[in-house]
Amino acid sequence: MAIEIREVRPGGDVDDFLKAGHVVFAGDPAWVPPLEFDIRGRLNPKKNPLFLRADVTLFCAYKDGKLVGRCSATVDREHLRLWKDDTGFFGFLDTIDDQEVADALLRRAETWLRDKGMKRAMGPMSLYANDEIGCLIEGFEHPPVIMMGHSREYQAKLIEGAGYAKEKDLWAWRYHKDTPFNDRTLRAWESIRAIPEMRLRSIDMKNFARDVRTIIEIYNDAWAGKWGFVPATGPEVDKMVEELRLVLDPDIAFMAELDGHAVGMCIMVPNLNEAIADLNGKLFPFGWAKLLYRTKVKVPKSTRLILLGIRGEARKNVKKYGGLSAAMYVEVAKRGIAKGYEWSELGWTREDDSPINLGIRSMGAKVYKKYRVFKKDL
Repeated sequence: MAIEIREVRPGGDVDDFLKAGHVVFAGDPAWVPPLEFDIRGRLNPKKNPLFLRADVTLFCAYKDGKLVGRCSATVDREHLRLWKDDTGFFGFLDTIDDQEVADALLRRAETWLRDKGMKRAMGPMSLYANDEIGCLIEGFEHPPVIMMGHSREYQAKLIEGAGYAKEKDLWAWRYHKDTPFNDRTLRAWESIRAIPEMRLRSIDMKNFARDVRTIIEIYNDAWAGKWGFVPATGPEVDKMVEELRLVLDPDIAFMAELDGHAVGMCIMVPNLNEAIADLNGKLFPFGWAKLLYRTKVKVPKSTRLILLGIRGEARKNVKKYGGLSAAMYVEVAKRGIAKGYEWSELGWTREDDSPINLGIRSMGAKVYKKYRVFKKDL
């Protein structure tokens, strides 16, 4: 049977690229169709500042003329500048259960990356490490939460069949409001709150842009040198300000200030996917009204903790501020429960990041999903 791969330029006609998701996930009760206007924006060089630092292309696969899959390829120049590893990314890899289709898509992506001088391919990263990342390998029965991906159970097998090996596993944790804190974690929270110069304050919506820029500063400090990290550029930070303003609940997002200087941040957001699950990716003609009602009147019952970080200056003073991370986990959980949220996904975290994983486990959360990033020499 003939397999055809067609290249699609970002910003062009991406209709089939979007439709491919609906083809692949048809009948999957856990899949949440993302909002089409959001994906179109991410794939448009005029709307996504990633394109200022990256080259991107898209591919659609057809078998006997029928749409059967999709894939993207990215060369992130900021990643190359920082890591100097000649690595490009594949992403948005969704296919029917057919090894030939997966092989054909990945070969086209690999050829494109090789022509750009890349010596290694890594993914899925849609479109890069700060977007949805990894192929789901455990937890298929659970719908994806906001800004997290979903995969068919066979997808990882097809990636391996195309010659890829494991690069890194990423964990998603689930915490329920009825899970009690252990005594050690509670003592850490109480000790931090008792420090006169330390304050845990909500994000200031009147100075929102300032606070988001501070959050990114702390993120860049806390994550520097860690796997997958690339600092956000100025235009990307401006875009984050715009997007976070739409989804943030300031009661469950806060800064840790030391004598008025922000040294830590904890950002949890309502799980928008809970509100859009039945919209089939469409806001029009009536989806916008449902979304507004479900986010402003009948708020989601779940959240996602997307960021938690502490500046190096506070991390070094272990004797006095060593409990700050645990204290922020307790604080955000208490804030979420007070607002009526029932559970939260925390992560993702790297499988080998023991301090972070230990802190999350100490508050009673459990790993309920695993994602895998693959690699292949070109």
